Amino acid sequence: MHDIRFRDPAGTVRNGLLHDDHVHFGDDAHDLEAVDVLAPAEPTKIVCVGRNYARHAEERGEDVPDRPLLFLKPPNAVASHGSTITLPAGKEQIEHEAELAVVIDEQCKDVDPEDADDVIRGYTCFNDVSNRDDQSREQNWVRGKAFDNAAPMGPVLAEEIPDDAAVELRVNGETRQSSSIEHFIFSIPELIAEITTYMTLEPGDVIATGTPEGVGPLTDGDHVEIEIEGIGTLEHDVRQDA
Repeated sequence: MHDIRFRDPAGTVRNGLLHDDHVHFGDDAHDLEAVDVLAPAEPTKIVCVGRNYARHAEERGEDVPDRPLLFLKPPNAVASHGSTITLPAGKEQIEHEAELAVVIDEQCKDVDPEDADDVIRGYTCFNDVSNRDDQSREQNWVRGKAFDNAAPMGPVLAEEIPDDAAVELRVNGETRQSSSIEHFIFSIPELIAEITTYMTLEPGDVIATGTPEGVGPLTDGDHVEIEIEGIGTLEHDVRQDA
């Protein structure tokens, strides 16, 4: 079973459990297709990690960092499983980035690496949708990373995943990214320790841990699937206005 956040047929937002394509809440069980799956967290901020895979740094023609590269996505970027995200109009290079996301369970600051597991609520799939047109022109990546729907995540929250969990992204059925979190440059405990040195994390905040090689373009009408071992598959569609 995995934790799932959903809107039931009556329109009420619930936190339930997903088991065998049925969503359970109390004594009620709903068919998965009968509910709206919501993003598994409501973050006050999303802390993203850049270039946490050496091969992704290589494909971008950039150096492997000596400390985690951090940037932020705001709550307006959150999108859910099954949604159709709208890409900014008039942009020529918008790309997918499949990532493992960590959801924080409690308010925390100055977390030691050995205590990192104590502040983790669970893990989910994440797409760091990136507008390269503007990312290449600005330092803080607001236009490039923080636009509406730029952070699809879900569909569920897993309490545990394998240490070498596979990460795969498919666009219209074609595999674009295929790797494993064992290739992280900086581990999850290292990331949590570094981030909480500088900022307080709140319950529901998200850390997006970086993408492997194989990032590529998204265009109008695309169907995206991000599958992470131990979690499941996040799916969303793409629309881009002219």
